[in-house]
Amino acid sequence: MRFHIIMAATISVAAWSAPAAAATAAADFDAAAAFGARPSVSDLSLSPDGKTISYVAPTTGQGSAVYTMQLQKDAHSRRALATDGSPTRLGGCNWVSNDRLVCGIYGAVKSPEFSKTLPFSRVIAVNADGSNAQTLSTSANSNSRGYLLNGGEVIDWLPDEDGAVLMSREYLPDAHTGSLMETKPGLGVDHVDTRTLKVKPLEPPKENALGYLTDGRGNVRIAEFRAPRGATGLDSGVYNFMYRLQNQSDWRKLGSYNSLDETGFEPLDVDHDKNIAYGIQKKDGRFAIYSVKLDESLQQDLIYSRPDVDVTRLLHIGRRNRVVGVSYSTDLAKAVYFDESLQKLAAALANALPNHPALQFTDSSVEEDKLLIFAARDNDPGSYWVFDRTTHELKPLFAVREELDGVKLAQVSPVTITAADGTPVPGYITYPPGQEKAKGLPAIVMPHGGPGARDVWGFDWMAQFYAHQGFVVLQPNFRGSSGYGDAWYQQNGFRSWPTAIGDVLDSGRWLVSQGIADPAKLAIVGWSYGGYAALQSAVVDSSVFKAVVAIAPVTDLEDLKEESRGWTNRGLTEEFVGDGVREASPAQNAAAIKVPVLLFHGTMDRNVAVGESRHMDKSLSAANVPHELVLFEDLDHQLDDSKARAEMLRKSEAFLRKNLKL
Repeated sequence: MRFHIIMAATISVAAWSAPAAAATAAADFDAAAAFGARPSVSDLSLSPDGKTISYVAPTTGQGSAVYTMQLQKDAHSRRALATDGSPTRLGGCNWVSNDRLVCGIYGAVKSPEFSKTLPFSRVIAVNADGSNAQTLSTSANSNSRGYLLNGGEVIDWLPDEDGAVLMSREYLPDAHTGSLMETKPGLGVDHVDTRTLKVKPLEPPKENALGYLTDGRGNVRIAEFRAPRGATGLDSGVYNFMYRLQNQSDWRKLGSYNSLDETGFEPLDVDHDKNIAYGIQKKDGRFAIYSVKLDESLQQDLIYSRPDVDVTRLLHIGRRNRVVGVSYSTDLAKAVYFDESLQKLAAALANALPNHPALQFTDSSVEEDKLLIFAARDNDPGSYWVFDRTTHELKPLFAVREELDGVKLAQVSPVTITAADGTPVPGYITYPPGQEKAKGLPAIVMPHGGPGARDVWGFDWMAQFYAHQGFVVLQPNFRGSSGYGDAWYQQNGFRSWPTAIGDVLDSGRWLVSQGIADPAKLAIVGWSYGGYAALQSAVVDSSVFKAVVAIAPVTDLEDLKEESRGWTNRGLTEEFVGDGVREASPAQNAAAIKVPVLLFHGTMDRNVAVGESRHMDKSLSAANVPHELVLFEDLDHQLDDSKARAEMLRKSEAFLRKNLKL
């Protein structure tokens, strides 16, 4: 919806009117196209002086363009940079001066030499008017050994300089060993002038270096290193951190973090003024935020924790990436601000934008007098606003999903599902709008991906589509989900699959026991691990769900292990998946599935190779299970193409209606 708000000193809101005709009233409304459309705008950024914004908007296919627009009346957008999405795609952009942007570029290409899909990333600087585009990533040459996949990362925006950044950049080994051209391999840090490409090395390339943290003032304070697994060179899952005292160059040991058992302190940000590092560490089996003094004492202090859920996200503001709070999710997303002025401002803005508990500060001017704000809720995809802290004026900028402007969306409610063993399982239920008290509805259980993930309250385009089309949607945070601590996560959703899949099946049974769902009209839809859960649920008990839709699913855990061959994380993948994979693999137990299956997969998927769905397709054919495999050429795991997503929604709805006899 379009909002028209006038801010006074007390942040009062003027009246506004809804559009005269809702999109749902139009006879030609295409729900699949509207809900499947990529967001109209994303990745907004505010210039250092707070007078101009940049934003990314979709073009055709996976293509995108970045636009800039001055924040004044009747200003027009102008395009600065575009990519066609095949294979190069545009990530987010940030201002490095009032007239220049730095943007991330990424994509994937097929490698015949390795028979793999290889990801790549690059960093490009460009003026707001599209001129003087420069690639900031290091480049390979004829003497280099290997492929340059990682194009580097901006680690400090240097707001006190005009157009310069600090970048961590990857260097390949040079074949001219012993010559003046010799380059040591590894990740280093360079001061880069984005206009002239003049480079001043700050940290020489270091082998096994994974990343660096600065203090927001151009000083590299922390370095992260991969600890190899013996002589194999493979990842061990242990990461070592070094730090520097203020105004010194020598590196000292800070500590280690073990990603396998999630023990130790992992630094996330450095606060220059307090001379501390913020990071995550477990407290009573749940992630909490701690600080460590970056002096000789290394004194550690608890900053924030919860007795019920993990706290893993730091909130930032400003060009220096200043830490101002934390966020976590219980039933709803919550933010806690350490900065008292921001805490008061957030409360005032929540009153000005009622019913938007997901309000976020997404960017600011260098003086923090202008703020970019994103406000959304379960039945509102969200809008961007700019707030002037001097005049107390709040101005609307963009709706995130213009195609849904005027469409009546569903409310999402937290629920507690009772598992067969009596365990209460948290989740979210989305009813078709206006049918919140109806019984015997067609229903979908939609397990999340991951498996190291969880669903959160808010807008979900797939759940909203199915609800709009008349389905109840239940999203369980089954055991094996992250966010609730060690006891709930167990060994992860693959190693602990009997419990995770049991909770997913019990979620369907719960819908029936509550009278919400008609047992003959109950289906399951999942993406990635959710697709695995959908298929494995049908293997374990084909009587619960009458139809299965699996998007980019894991289908064979042995295949999943094999996909990591040739990469340094192979050992970690094998440990994560575990043993006993035959019983846990839907593709090896397809004969147990007694209901129709619809599969979708992108052929350039790096998260889960398309071979997994092809394997499932062959197994279902051999078992005479009715099914269909829909492939999307040159798309990845996210199927980030509006037409492809619309086709997926349209085909899946038709499949569900046919097999649920609706």
